[in-house]
Amino acid sequence: MKDENYTIKDIARMAGVSAGTVDRVLHNRGNVSASSREKVQSVLDKINYLPNMFAIGLAAKKRYRIVCLIPYYIMYDYWYSVAQGIEKAARELQPFNVETVFLYYKHADRASYREACEQLLADKPDAVLIAPNFEEETLELTTGLDADAVPYAFIDFNMEQMHASCYIGQDSRMSGYVAAKILMQRYEPGQELVVFLSDQKNSPAEIQMRRRMEGFMEYVNNRFGHLTVYDVVFRKEDTDGNKLILDDFFSAHPHAMLGAVFNSRVYQVAGYLHEAGRRLKGLLGYDLLQKNVDYLRSGEVSCLIGQRPGLQGYLGVKALCDMVVFKKQVEPVKYMPIDILIRETIDYYFEFE
Repeated sequence: MKDENYTIKDIARMAGVSAGTVDRVLHNRGNVSASSREKVQSVLDKINYLPNMFAIGLAAKKRYRIVCLIPYYIMYDYWYSVAQGIEKAARELQPFNVETVFLYYKHADRASYREACEQLLADKPDAVLIAPNFEEETLELTTGLDADAVPYAFIDFNMEQMHASCYIGQDSRMSGYVAAKILMQRYEPGQELVVFLSDQKNSPAEIQMRRRMEGFMEYVNNRFGHLTVYDVVFRKEDTDGNKLILDDFFSAHPHAMLGAVFNSRVYQVAGYLHEAGRRLKGLLGYDLLQKNVDYLRSGEVSCLIGQRPGLQGYLGVKALCDMVVFKKQVEPVKYMPIDILIRETIDYYFEFE
């Protein structure tokens, strides 16, 4: 229908109900029969009704509190970008009496994550944005939120069995599949492949990394079944030890010319290659950390997969606000693009206008 300004009385007349009934439906106040609600909703859909958000904000008496559970971060790392997106959304939502606060945990530290989850449940928020880590503790958290009828959204990766109101992030397995398809375009007969893994690869906190690798290996095994694939396991904070591991590996395997890293630390491999005067035919990693981007520009890294972490944080908070403040339905899954960045395109990339 053409754009018009409809009053509550107009909608009531079109639906054949009272103005009070329309008001209760619009503000989700209950005491409306299913048939009356259906009549009103049918009219709202027909006229493409959108509420006056700023009027809602001015009239609102209730204050809403959204708690964002994410890992501690340092300047310009992945979670810093997530936090920047959350803060951007928070600024936009201030007129609607929405307060957005952070609750932090140490990534891959079960005790830290459990403590944060317990604190969150005690806090009694109106909605929660969760960057999930350990499955068991996340299940306990979401069970408590479900019992209190508190909506929650996941970002970064999804735990499908917990039925979050919304998930915003990449399809981790598909991103791994795409990563392999890109990297293997550089394959030449006789070459071998090495995947660089964290020594925490079997940790319950590393679900996303395992999903990426599963997708990656699905593509490789289906199309390059003959290919020799090696695993090299890194220690997260042991630079000297990792150098010895890589020295030994490349000395023993001179045909390993393609490499992949499934977390944000491809800069560790690239830094070694730079110092050692080596270069792979292709090296792929994840996330646009400044060190990763620097090695992409210099050529040690061939390709980076971007996840738009800032946009994940931003859209996560906005989705929760839509649910709890504006009583709107949201998409249960909002997949982020699988951004493929190479040296020639990195300078043109941005998340926000």
